[in-house]
Amino acid sequence: METNVITYKIIGAAYEVHRKFGPCLLESAYRECLVYLLKKDGFLVEKEKVLPLVFEEITMDMGYRLDLLVENRVVVELKVADSLNDVHIAQILT
Repeated sequence: METNVITYKIIGAAYEVHRKFGPCLLESAYRECLVYLLKKDGFLVEKEKVLPLVFEEITMDMGYRLDLLVENRVVVELKVADSLNDVHIAQILT
């Protein structure tokens, strides 16, 4: 499945969870609902996936903890906020 199709379905599932509950849940509750919907659609989803950080000759096992990794390809970082500002805008990596 193409990455764009995967991200489209992730965004759709996120909207579905938000439509159901609005802005009242904790990040962990949104994550569990999103994981449920994605797995229900047949996606491979890993929660709180640890990625090591490699700096020069050292590897730090707890470099990063991804909220979700979908299909070993798409990183989902969930945030709960009262309002959006520039720090919440995603940057596209090429």
